[in-house]
Amino acid sequence: MTPEQKQQLDTHVQAIAQLLYNDAQNKGLSVDSLSDIEQTVRVQLQEYVSPEVGNFLCKQLVQSLASEADE
Repeated sequence: MTPEQKQQLDTHVQAIAQLLYNDAQNKGLSVDSLSDIEQTVRVQLQEYVSPEVGNFLCKQLVQSLASEADE
C-alpha cells in the first residue's frame, strides 16, 4: 500500500469509527471498558462492515471472471 493509500484508508477508517461510535451511543451500547468496546466493535463489524466488504469483493470477482470470459 502506498503512503497515499494508507492516508486515505486512515481517513476513511476514522470516519467509519465515528459513525459506529455514534451508532453505539444511539443504541445505548456500553463502551465503558475494553471488554465492552471489543464486544461492541465485533458486533458492529459483523453487522455493518464485513457484509459490505464481502459484497464488494464478490462483485470484483464476478467482474474479473466476466472480463476473463470476454477475452
